[in-house]
Amino acid sequence: MKGIMIQGTSSDSGKSFIATAFCRIFSNMGRSVCPFKSQNMSNNSYVTKGGLEMGRAQGVQAEAARVRAEVFMNPILLKPRRDTSSEIVLMGKVFSAPCDRSYYRSFATGVGLKALRSALARIGRSYEIIVAEGAGSPAEINLNQSEIVNMRVAREAELPVILVTDVDRGGSLASVVGTLELLGEDRERVKGIIFNKFRGDLALFTDAVAWTESYTGIKVLGVVPWISGLLIEGEDALSVNWGGWKEDSPLTVGVVKLPRISNHTDIEAFRFEPGVSVIEVSSPSAVSRLDALILPGTKSTITDMKYLEETGLAEAIKGFSKRGGYIFGICGGYQMMGHGLFDPNHLDNETVTEYAGLGLLPVDTVFMGEKTTKRRRGRIIHPDIARDTEISGYEIHFGRTVPAERTEGFRPLFELDGETDGMAGAGIKTAGTYLHNVFHNDVFRGIWLNKIRESKGVPQREPFNSENAKENAYERLASVVSRSIDMKYVINELLGESHE
Repeated sequence: MKGIMIQGTSSDSGKSFIATAFCRIFSNMGRSVCPFKSQNMSNNSYVTKGGLEMGRAQGVQAEAARVRAEVFMNPILLKPRRDTSSEIVLMGKVFSAPCDRSYYRSFATGVGLKALRSALARIGRSYEIIVAEGAGSPAEINLNQSEIVNMRVAREAELPVILVTDVDRGGSLASVVGTLELLGEDRERVKGIIFNKFRGDLALFTDAVAWTESYTGIKVLGVVPWISGLLIEGEDALSVNWGGWKEDSPLTVGVVKLPRISNHTDIEAFRFEPGVSVIEVSSPSAVSRLDALILPGTKSTITDMKYLEETGLAEAIKGFSKRGGYIFGICGGYQMMGHGLFDPNHLDNETVTEYAGLGLLPVDTVFMGEKTTKRRRGRIIHPDIARDTEISGYEIHFGRTVPAERTEGFRPLFELDGETDGMAGAGIKTAGTYLHNVFHNDVFRGIWLNKIRESKGVPQREPFNSENAKENAYERLASVVSRSIDMKYVINELLGESHE
């Protein structure tokens, strides 16, 4: 199989961004490119057009490669539920067995390996080049016998490996040498090294590059600089980047940093909104400084609702609502904003069958039935905002949320594929929806922000075009990476092609 595999010396070394860059670089060369990661562990997922669930990083890489995202690009997705177990999503659907300590003894070397081989066979038939991504570090020797995401993939697909290390965090030389020392026979598969996230004068790093090549005998493909301001979604909570404080920013939007946060990329479209600061909220004191608050998705609504109460955030959020603050809940955040949370079969948590929500929206949620995963498209129907404006996104959740007996002053927010979704009060000051990526709809995001601006007497703005910014980000990333590394070597030696 023709292609490359990107592995890292650690988590968050930048593997996903480098893989995304190669997807766009090869696509710009006119090649049919397929991103691939056999096993992803993340609560940040992507729903395909067919309503199947996969890792969001490979969905992003498919966009960069200009191909349709399909579940064989990430056949196994592990979604952490607790510290010791995860939900297994196999080829886009929930697998019946829980992912616990027996996972590595049975699933990985049985069903998982079969799924890996099937996916690779399909990619080999349908694409010219594969850009595979590993997970964490390939030097976790305690997992080597059963791992199916790092060197096992390189062996199955006969791919050359590029090892990526993060210069910014320090210790990159030691991490490269240590990783290579622990790889055993697989060390021979590493054909190139990339130093990533470099800041400062590159001339000061020349000796480090020369030493690395001399000591390891492996070519350093290049040093990729720190690239700021890219509107490209991150893979997991390690990559959360909501923008932070901006100088002379009239609006401040807070996002509650839930312990089990999922699909945090719902917020990333705010990063480049002029005059809007987006900050993480983890204490009650931070709430008073906000103009608006977003409750994001979570892998366990009841458990994170308990967290809000234990930290005092629940009372702070209720007080913020009483003072007229804007609050918006997405998926699990929407569920928490309701009155009651009912979990008779312990689908959401292990300890209780019912729990009280924040009581900000007249809805109740029951966790029963199968998991919902689907793409959604529809229109805004709330009377206090621009009705019939188009809206789109996706749903990933357990549970069904229904209106309470009394809903005076509240109306459904959207109509999606003929069904009502969400709930909002007057002026959409208090609102919630199951629709992930709701704020990636530029018009809706602009409407919501302008409502807040109007309440503060701040001039309104036209909506920011996030799609153009995202496409520009893919091109910028590809340009920086291709200039920073020896692409002639990649094409000639790793792909085995001639470089014109």
